[in-house]
Amino acid sequence: MRDELEAAARARGIGLATLLRDLATETARTSRRARIREASAAIGARIAASAEGQAFYEEWGTPRADAG
Repeated sequence: MRDELEAAARARGIGLATLLRDLATETARTSRRARIREASAAIGARIAASAEGQAFYEEWGTPRADAG
């Protein structure tokens, strides 16, 4: 595994530590985005299931693709 990582680092012209830091940062960023999407979906589902939320959505309207 180490040989693979070192080869990947060399191919990018960076050191192994930099590659590992970049990989860890990207993994953390991806994980954070996934948690945000999951939380947003849960909030949306909860709002959509409530009468007050449905009224809000009706009042707010449907977004239009040509709005700008």
